[in-house]
Amino acid sequence: MLMKFRLAARLKSLKDISPVRLIVSSFLIIIILGTCLLCMPISLRDMEQVSVIDAMFTATSATCVTGLTVFDTYTKWSGFGQLVIILLIQLGGLGIISFTTGFTMIFRKKLGLRDMQIAKEHTNGSVIDTPKLIKTILIWTTACEALGTLIFAIRFVPKYGIRGIWISVFTAISAYCNAGFDIMGFENPGGNFIDYAGDPLVSLTIAFLVIIGGLGFIVVGDIYSCIMKKKEDRKLRPKLNLHSTIVIYTSLALLIVGTILFMVFEYDNTLRGMNFFKKLNVSFFQSAVARTAGFFTVPISMERKVTKILTIILMFIGASPSSTGGGIKTTTFVVILATVYSVIKGYDDTIIARHKVEKATVYKAFTLTLMAFLLVSIFTTAISVIQMQDNIPIIDIVFETVSAFGTVGITSGITGKLVDVSKLLIIILMFIGRVGPISFVIAATLKRGRGCNDKILPSSRIVVG
Repeated sequence: MLMKFRLAARLKSLKDISPVRLIVSSFLIIIILGTCLLCMPISLRDMEQVSVIDAMFTATSATCVTGLTVFDTYTKWSGFGQLVIILLIQLGGLGIISFTTGFTMIFRKKLGLRDMQIAKEHTNGSVIDTPKLIKTILIWTTACEALGTLIFAIRFVPKYGIRGIWISVFTAISAYCNAGFDIMGFENPGGNFIDYAGDPLVSLTIAFLVIIGGLGFIVVGDIYSCIMKKKEDRKLRPKLNLHSTIVIYTSLALLIVGTILFMVFEYDNTLRGMNFFKKLNVSFFQSAVARTAGFFTVPISMERKVTKILTIILMFIGASPSSTGGGIKTTTFVVILATVYSVIKGYDDTIIARHKVEKATVYKAFTLTLMAFLLVSIFTTAISVIQMQDNIPIIDIVFETVSAFGTVGITSGITGKLVDVSKLLIIILMFIGRVGPISFVIAATLKRGRGCNDKILPSSRIVVG
């Protein structure tokens, strides 16, 4: 009886946890568990030892689907260690919605209005069928990763035999979840997919998995809904909602601009010696992965500064809401641009495609962007001071911190040079980048005590500009 009473008390306490705390705690539990598993000798190749900070760095990077690594994944981790990493990637890649709604369903059985805030933020404000949402996420994720595995197997199985199956599975999951981890170190330690820069089957499959994973489940669901409506009534011409339209057009524009600029900047540098089509293939690949995944087919450390600045911008923008990627998100970027344009034109509201954007959305977009900028600035300054004696170029530190916050994982080669304190700061930044911005938005929508919203306040003019 006493045991049942204690269990009931614990379950009751879990029911009282807010969605924000549920998100943070779920990620923390997985990271801690992953750190413990990676510290075990069985996780390490040749039973070597690894420091707790390095194990935690790897576990956080995998769970937050970032891709920054202290050392090469293949040469450091055994088959068991690689399995732990890919499971962490899969759990992290399924997204915040799955964690929150899943835990809530387990402990509460039904979502309340306040608990649905996170789900609404990821479904364009519409009411959702939670079980159906999770089912859709799982089916779509499994289908994409399975298809990617089959395509990779065409290349890797004939080349590496039975090992090629594991390489195909690992690469497909890592690519779709926008993680950027690879196990190609037996060919070229730390070389990622440089050896496959001229192989469209591998590089384009990775790129498209990254792109699909970065679009978000809202867009996928919207496209599926339009297709089904068209099948039911061929006379109908269903249209995508505004969110999906913004995501698709913005993603396409960033891909095209990124591809062109990368080719222009690196034409006679890292792309030197390649024919035009190979240069185009590499440029497209780098443009696709720059916003969300830590893969690369050219040495990042050898890129020109202007190319690194381009990559930093793309990493900062990131993927789209409810996706496996990070950053401030494409929709946030568009809202900010639209607001600036609307102000210049003298409009009182932010207008996008003849739609008025709610002021609350505009405020959140600017707040999230400012928070991201301040976080990156503070952490960059701190790491610069800590690593002062190493004479690391400031652009490389900015590159690293933006990559961590945007959960991208591309590095200019300084990760292995960081001391433990700097690694801890990167760990914190990766964690914030994965759960912080969304948690802030949810926290801002939760019910508060009596404050400014409950009072009639005097208005006043403030001159800006």
